[in-house]
Amino acid sequence: MENDDRPVGHVLTRRELLAALGATGFVILTRCSRPDAARSEGAAALAVGDSTFSGCVVRPQQTEGPYFVDEMLNRADVRSDPTNGVVKPGALLSLNFHVSRLDDKACTPIAGAVVDIWHCDHVGVYSDVEDPGFDTTGQKFLRGYQVTDADGAARFTTIYPGWYAGRTVHIHFKIRSEPSADRGFEFTSQLYFPDELTDQVHAQEPYAAKGPRTVRNERDGIYRRDGSQLLLAVEPRDEGYAATFDIALQGV
Repeated sequence: MENDDRPVGHVLTRRELLAALGATGFVILTRCSRPDAARSEGAAALAVGDSTFSGCVVRPQQTEGPYFVDEMLNRADVRSDPTNGVVKPGALLSLNFHVSRLDDKACTPIAGAVVDIWHCDHVGVYSDVEDPGFDTTGQKFLRGYQVTDADGAARFTTIYPGWYAGRTVHIHFKIRSEPSADRGFEFTSQLYFPDELTDQVHAQEPYAAKGPRTVRNERDGIYRRDGSQLLLAVEPRDEGYAATFDIALQGV
């Protein structure tokens, strides 16, 4: 799976972005008049540095990679495979998103946004894809979406991801406008974990059987493109972990 996360489109360098934005340092989210156009063409959203404004946190977009499948699974708990009910083992992770709109110097929650997450299991396998190392076609574990509420919140229950060759530990996410929206938008990126915490989690079963991972954050080429702004602040919670991710979109 070394070809995971090959770039979809062109990811701007910091110099290119500064030139394009006039060194504003804020995110620009490409938009279009039809939601389906946003789906097909893709939207670009990148940030320079840790940009914050009025309580909003602007984040960089990163590549989608080859493993996104639009399953349209509306569910908060993504651990099971709905085709057979089998629950993927691993450390419990409660993952919450807070999605906001940054506009006219104001930060307001975005209600009705569709937030997708997808990631590999404890041994580094994705569902519903065919790869040289596995074929999970038809399975749908560790995938799902939620719609943000009036506070811009979307909540998921999943597991701490495992690892596979060529990548550090990560979770993919996508934020899209609701299908009925007059003006569509799409933002895609990835979430990362502190290396020290991953070492602790992966030293336990069921992760330990796979052996030590081969790539840490700073050796991951995609993480090095502003991945520190996508690093989760993870806290122990009950028998697992919990993290909240705040993200502000501009131009939506």
